[in-house]
Amino acid sequence: MTTQPPPQGNPFAQNQPQAPQQPQGQNPHAQGQPGFPQQAGQPGQPGQPGQPGFPQQGAPYAPVPPQPARRKPSFKMIKNIVIAVVVVGVAVGGYIASRDDADTAAVGDCMHRGSSSDTNPDLEVVDCGDAKAQYVVLAKIKGSYSALTAESKCSEEAKDFQYSYTESGSGSDFLLCLKDK
Repeated sequence: MTTQPPPQGNPFAQNQPQAPQQPQGQNPHAQGQPGFPQQAGQPGQPGQPGQPGFPQQGAPYAPVPPQPARRKPSFKMIKNIVIAVVVVGVAVGGYIASRDDADTAAVGDCMHRGSSSDTNPDLEVVDCGDAKAQYVVLAKIKGSYSALTAESKCSEEAKDFQYSYTESGSGSDFLLCLKDK
C-alpha cells in the first residue's frame, strides 16, 4: 500500500481531487527559468526596490541610545560639599588671622602692641585716630637683620626712630622702624 502525501491547502479535505497549485510568491505570467521563481521586492537584485516596511541597507542614521537619567544630588553629597566649604573657610580665616599685621604695615601706619612679650609683640595695624594706636611706622626695609644691624639700618632710614621690629623666616624678611605716637 502506498500513502499519499497530505493535501496542500485545506487540511480537512481528504480524498478530494486537488487542483494544480502554483508555489507561493510565483507569478504564473512571469517569464523566467522554470523552477526558479522570480519574486518582486527581493533585496540585492539590481533594479528592484527592497521589501516594503524595512529600511534599505546602509541607512544613513543609526538609532540613538536613550540618555541615562540624571540623578538628583543626594543629601549626603550636599552635606559633604557644605562641610568642605566650611573647612576651607576656617583654614583661610585662620591663616589670615594668624598673619602678623606687621606684614601689611606701610610707612605712616599706626600700630598697636597686642602682647607684652618682647619676642612676639603681636603688632597690629590700627587707625591712627584710635585710642589703641601706640606707634607710627617710619620705615619698612626688606631683608634680614640682626638686632645690631637693625639699629644702624633704622638710624640711616629714619633719624628719629625709637624702636625696631624685625621679622624673618616667613618668606618675607623685613625691618620696621617705629616711634611712639
